[in-house]
Amino acid sequence: MYLFSDRLYRKDEITLDSSKKQIIFTTINNQEIIAWLDGQGFPESFIEDIQNEDQSIVYEDHADFKLLILKYFVPDEEDQLLYHADNVVIILMKNTLLFLGRDKHIIKHITNKLYKRYHPNDSLEYIAYNIIDIMVDHTMWIIDSIDDQLEEIEDRIFSESIDEHKVQMDLYFARRTLNRISKLSVQTNDVVNKLYNHLPSERRRKLKYEFIDLKEHLSFSINESKTYLDRTGYLQTLLMGFLSNRMNQAMQRLAAISLIFLPITFIAGVYGMNFKFMPELEWKYGYFLVWGINFTLAFFIYTWLKKKRWI
Repeated sequence: MYLFSDRLYRKDEITLDSSKKQIIFTTINNQEIIAWLDGQGFPESFIEDIQNEDQSIVYEDHADFKLLILKYFVPDEEDQLLYHADNVVIILMKNTLLFLGRDKHIIKHITNKLYKRYHPNDSLEYIAYNIIDIMVDHTMWIIDSIDDQLEEIEDRIFSESIDEHKVQMDLYFARRTLNRISKLSVQTNDVVNKLYNHLPSERRRKLKYEFIDLKEHLSFSINESKTYLDRTGYLQTLLMGFLSNRMNQAMQRLAAISLIFLPITFIAGVYGMNFKFMPELEWKYGYFLVWGINFTLAFFIYTWLKKKRWI
């Protein structure tokens, strides 16, 4: 558990005191926090939303509480282009801000980033803005990272030693991640608008430009994720076209080889027929003549195909 007051504290047990300013970071399954919220009159429906793993992005407003459930993207072990969205919870009270996450790594990351921005005189609303901004910046970093990897995938497509299955899997995972980011960023933008509109007028005035900047970052995430989603479709089409072209080249070479042997096969078929009178069979140099014709035909056909760049 982490606590911000005049500075950052890290303790296993923290005394919760609603009478003084506290910013607390802990896990969603922290029963001490859940019990404390229940004792503070936190609505039971809100607690159910917090503990629901499948809960979507949501903003709930209460007389004494503001609840935001957002998504934080974490990498998957299967592929570096695949990210999953984990629930994180921000609860705003009169003197307390709670940040709850399912993964301790998420809590540590947000805490370390906030530590560089935190000032004891910051309002809780400004702290909430900073936390959301850190999460949005993380999403923007993921989008930029996917962009770099798409560049690398495009180079791999034109490589002679291309691993077709690996490229297809990478593009599939990139599409899943970008599609997820696009949809969740739209929902996050709606929640940010609701949070800003429910702030006291004085706070709205003071945080106007901060939230404008935050919404611009969210718009960037939405637009860029859609752009790169289209690019993955282009790369899939490019991959299919490249593989199709390579297959056509292979078929073209096979056709060229067949064309070389076609007249030779015809001659072999003629002399394989059982006719009684075949003058060439009685001629001393007939065998060598047939071989000469075969080699000459093969040479001229090969030269012609080479000139046409079939082989």
